[in-house]
This record gives sequence, C-alpha cells and structure tokens, in this order.
Amino acid sequence: MQTITIIGGGLAGCEAAWQAVRQGISVVLYEMKPLQFSPAHESELLAELVCSNSLRSNAVTSAVGLLKEEMRRLDSLIMKAADATAVPAGSALAVDRDRFSVFINTKIEEHPDIEIIRQEVTGLPEQMENPVILATGPLTSVAMTESLINLTGERHLAFYDAIAPIVSADSLDMGIIYRKSRWDDDNPGDYLNCPMDKEQYNEFIDMLAAADTVPLKSFEKTKYFEGCLPIEVMVERGRDTLRFGPMKPVGLAHPETGQVPHAVVQLRAENKECSMYNMVGFQTKLTYPEQKRIFRTIPGMEEADFVRLGSIHRNTFICAPELLDQTLQVKKRPGLFLAGQLSGVEGYVESAAMGLLAGLYAGRLLRGKPLPVPPASTALGALVRHLTETDPGRFQPSNVNFGLFPPLEKKVRKKERGLFRAEQALSGLAAWKNRLAEQGGGSAVQ
Repeated sequence: MQTITIIGGGLAGCEAAWQAVRQGISVVLYEMKPLQFSPAHESELLAELVCSNSLRSNAVTSAVGLLKEEMRRLDSLIMKAADATAVPAGSALAVDRDRFSVFINTKIEEHPDIEIIRQEVTGLPEQMENPVILATGPLTSVAMTESLINLTGERHLAFYDAIAPIVSADSLDMGIIYRKSRWDDDNPGDYLNCPMDKEQYNEFIDMLAAADTVPLKSFEKTKYFEGCLPIEVMVERGRDTLRFGPMKPVGLAHPETGQVPHAVVQLRAENKECSMYNMVGFQTKLTYPEQKRIFRTIPGMEEADFVRLGSIHRNTFICAPELLDQTLQVKKRPGLFLAGQLSGVEGYVESAAMGLLAGLYAGRLLRGKPLPVPPASTALGALVRHLTETDPGRFQPSNVNFGLFPPLEKKVRKKERGLFRAEQALSGLAAWKNRLAEQGGGSAVQ
C-alpha cells in the first residue's frame, strides 16, 4: 500500500490523515506529544483545542458556516467530531473540548491504515519518495521552523494569539448573572451574562489599563491577529472599545426587568454538562494574579474558580503567496504540502479545511490523479485564493469571510447575499466533487 507522511497531530494533521486513508492510502502520522509539549498544549490527545471551544457560526449563510457545510459534504472527520460533541451555543457550533479530542483520537488510533509515531520531528526530510504534509501548527518548534526557512529561503512572519480563561459554573453567582442569547427572546438562551452599569464598567476599564501583563522577550515583536486581540490591547484603543466588542450589551436586555446593561461579559459552556464556562472574547496576556484580581470584580464572578487562566503564545505562519501553489505544495519542493495555521489561515475550521485539501491532494498525487482546485465561489476555494493570490507584501492570516470571495456577478439584496453565496458555493462544490470522481474513480471525493 502506498504511504504518505504527516507531521503534526492537530486538527489539520488528523483531517489530512482521514482524507488520505479514504483513498486507500496508508498514513504515518508523527505527533510529538506526550514526549514534548508546546507552551499552549497540555493534553496527550490528538486534535487538542487550546483556545476557545467555539467553531463560530453554524449558519450556512455565514462564511464560516458555509465552510463547515462544505467540509461535511467532503466527509470531514473534524466536522463529524464537532457535530457529535456539540454543546449549547445559540447559532454557533461549540464543542465539549475533551470529548471532541477523544472522538478524533479514537478514530485515528483505531484506523488500520494509520500508524501513529509519538516522536518529535525536528526537520524536513532531505529526500522524499512520497508526499509529506507538514501540519505542525502555529507553535512549530524552533528546529522545524529553521528547517523550513532553510528550504524556502523566506523568513517567517509571526503574531501572538491569546487564550481566554475558563471558570467553574458552580462558582458563579446566578442571582446576578442571567441566561440569554443575543436577540433571542423566545427561550432562556445558551449564554450566561454578567451585567455591568456605567460605573462598574469604567472601574473595570481603569483596572485593565493599569494591570500587569506578561512581557514579551526582548527579541519578540508584538504582532497580534486582529480577530483575537487581548482585551488589554483593545482597552488601549479607547475606553469604549470593549463595549463595542466582546462586552457589547446590544440585544441582551435582562429577561425579567427588560433593562439593558451598560456592558456585559458573556460566558459560553465548555462542556455538555455545562460545568465550565469560557469568558467569550476575553483573550488576555494579563499575569495570572492580575486575572484573578480583576476578573473577580465582574458582577457574578466575585467567587470565580478559574479552571484555566488566560495566556499568550507565539503563532508562526509562512508567506503563503510566495511559497505555496494552489494545491498547498511548496513551490520549491513539490510533494511537500503545508496545512493548518502554518499555511497562513486563522481559526480551527480554516486550519482543518486546509488539512482536508492537503490530505486529499497528497493522496491524489501519490495515485497519479489530477489536482483540481475548488471553485473560488466556494469557501474552500476562497481560502486557497487568499493564500495564493494575495499581495505578498500585505499578506496576513485570515479567517474565512465573504470578503475573500469573488465579487457577485449580479446585484443581490444585502439580506439575501448570504443565502445566494451559499447556494452558489454548494452548487460549485458539487460540480467539483463530480470532477474529482470522474478523474479519480471511486467515491465522489477521490
């Protein structure tokens, strides 16, 4: 049986393995845990979620919801796991992070055509007889990073991503906190809301502005991803920035009094038992003592028991437009695929999606089949377009969004654009799947 090698057992690496074995290809998957852990990882399981437990909107009329649906139609392992371990989160898809990883770990470990080698790979192979997928993630080791730099001749870009705290549900004061999803008046809602009046909010902002943070090392440059800014960085941009961001009170009137608070801290369930809650949008690089001191001033969180405190870690990615072709292969090394956040996308779903394409393409390359690119009208195609056609001088990691899609060919009313794009994308995806089947034989995605 023909074999491909995958380096990295995160979401992208596991998805790539799944897509390869579906084509009758065997996989050797290298994962350094539990022998070695990155600064942000702590579980021995594959596909560990280290930041939020939310995969964001599940609505097909949103770009990320559309990407999820496209992945479902391509038999994505990550989406199977997410749907099987979902927790209440309104219109979003959030998961029980432990069950999510166990689901994927079990599928990968029990598959007869996947061999897992628990060993750190410190460099790229000098000679490759078969395809290799590098999916070591945003915390790629220094050694592997240097190996990739030596191959490409390009310096990596880097930004910093922050993790939000998690609190124990039984430590929250439900006499103050109320349950409600934004704009949802028909049921209690899936989110817990900690309301603040104007005075409480201003005091909270003053504390954040004066708080101690974890300093970056002298050789590190601060370059945050705009979609995941630490709250203290947002405070620096203006006193009301949080009120128009993660603490926005709009649509969150108290269900009993009807009063709209000046600001709200929202909490989202971390597991199916709802025994733990994530502080939504509260990524932070505050020191641990400062987090406990300041966050316990939030109404309803005075006695909060922090299951996990926030932290900050380095994220590494390549300048994809200069280095990758449309099939995610390194231009200087055909047969070497890059997947996940390392390739230049941002977000759980987007990372897994690039793993899906890398696994699909690596398998087809090994089988001598054509590698057609998804239509740009699809969410998958839009991400590939972002990675390969963006001006290299302005390239930054991005979540999937409709701004990455080609302009609409006809005028469509704003309220109908999401549905129009979804119909267009899923039609294009179906045609692409048929093309894959015609060129590769077997199932529709082979």
